[in-house]
Amino acid sequence: MYEITVLQMPDDFEGEVVATLVSRKTGSRRAVLYLHGFTDYFFQDHLADHYVQRGIDFYALDLRKYGRSLLPHQTRGLIRSVTDYFPEIDEAVRIVRQDHDELTINAHSTGGLVASLWADRVRGRGLVQGMVLNSPFFDLNVPAPLRLAADLFKTPLSYTRWALPLGVSTVYGQTLHRSAGGEWDYDLELKPLGGFSVHAMWLAAIRRAQRRLHAGLAVDVPVLVLASANGLRVRDLVPEARSADIVLDPRHIARWSTSLGPHVTCVRIPDGLHDLVLSAEPARKQVFAELDRWMDAYLAPQPAGQDG
Repeated sequence: MYEITVLQMPDDFEGEVVATLVSRKTGSRRAVLYLHGFTDYFFQDHLADHYVQRGIDFYALDLRKYGRSLLPHQTRGLIRSVTDYFPEIDEAVRIVRQDHDELTINAHSTGGLVASLWADRVRGRGLVQGMVLNSPFFDLNVPAPLRLAADLFKTPLSYTRWALPLGVSTVYGQTLHRSAGGEWDYDLELKPLGGFSVHAMWLAAIRRAQRRLHAGLAVDVPVLVLASANGLRVRDLVPEARSADIVLDPRHIARWSTSLGPHVTCVRIPDGLHDLVLSAEPARKQVFAELDRWMDAYLAPQPAGQDG
């Protein structure tokens, strides 16, 4: 069903680097490229199904040090800058655009932050025609004093592989994975219930990217930003955790969405989880309905003989 293409990237500070392009083609001239979030990889087959049923070719990129791209010598998810991901996104887009006239980026969480800065960098080049961001990681979901502390965290430690002593929570993973009462089955080696360690270097890179976004980008294509209507901070698994974003604060997402560019639609999804396409069926259906409505409005092919 899927084709797998390994993209060899230049070595980084840990050595050899690869990314992995997963594709499912229909022969369409339209395509979508999916970028995952932190502690993540592409496994959402029903998302691919949705696009394919619309007659859109589906591609997903397992970024360096995640999922199918993780090599034995690498530290999971560790980067010095979000721009480290740009070479594999550039290469994936080059491959996709060889056979497609239209490309939409669909990105989740950290992938949404990365995609936003990448789209700002390539504006004016016509590489992408639209962008869908699913709970993008536009700010830290911590109290204001801790957010300020993260911004001030500019010691030499912020450029090391030091793992921050933040503890491990399995609550979000429990809301998702079938083994803990969730709906979804995926590889717990690639996406552990307790997530990945957060390293000082990674956090510093994320905060630099978020500050860049907060200052204002100029993405020049229509953008759909989707976020849960409900945010919740929890330490233990409670029933409400299965119908809210317990990773990010959706209010931050809504607030910073207008920093992307001049053409942004923001939709809040009642009872949505952090990864909205993994929400319970009623919320999931609304996510896909909003996606379809937006694509029909802004990316639908023009009738023959009609100017774009």
